[in-house]
Amino acid sequence: MYLRQILLLILISCSMYSAGFPSSYYKIKNTDLQKRTFFEILYPMVMQANHKILIERNFIENYFAKDNPTFDKKSKEHQKLSNLARKYKIKDIYNKEEYLEKIDIVPVSMTLAQAAVESGWGKSRFTKEANNIFGHWTYSEHGLVPKSRAQGKTHKIKIYESLQASIEGYMRNLNRTEAYKEFRNLRAKYRDLGINPKGLPLSQTMHNYSGIGTEYLRILKLMISKNQLAQYDQRFYMMENTMLSSL
Repeated sequence: MYLRQILLLILISCSMYSAGFPSSYYKIKNTDLQKRTFFEILYPMVMQANHKILIERNFIENYFAKDNPTFDKKSKEHQKLSNLARKYKIKDIYNKEEYLEKIDIVPVSMTLAQAAVESGWGKSRFTKEANNIFGHWTYSEHGLVPKSRAQGKTHKIKIYESLQASIEGYMRNLNRTEAYKEFRNLRAKYRDLGINPKGLPLSQTMHNYSGIGTEYLRILKLMISKNQLAQYDQRFYMMENTMLSSL
């Protein structure tokens, strides 16, 4: 009961200060509780990010399901289609399959695993000072200069207004960047087979996410299995039909 009360207080605190992890999170001394709290703080944010993607995917499915899709460039539907094409770097604006390949959820377990690895359980400088959970770079003036940046390099750590924005940026990156095409192809194969994409197998396509290659895949696999993160995929898919029915 005591642990549950602590967890509830953390979640309430997080809802009040959604820009980053609440200070109370960092005061947790029990390692297991802190890890569980980390996942529970991020889980609803991951759910929300995936929900937004499902809304976009639903629009695409409905748009192309019509006998005569609206190709009038001045229509609101076409403008929305055009916006999605730019967002996801769609090469052919009228290619339904390309939209469905890129506009899809990122499994919750994989997202949480990478969040823990990349942010050091939310304790990295990038996370604390820039709400940057996944270590994304930027070359704009607005960014956090890495202390270990090599001489001559100009990249910075992107600053996000909230953890939610960081998660959405991470998903957008996986869904549109050429480096993660293997991830999208495997996810699409699961969809074609009528199987819900799961985090563990899809995490093993993240060769290009880290410079340590196959060792990174081993770390993600261990993170998902050791912390039983597959349960978050199950929780999400139990909710998916409800989310889709509300669209």
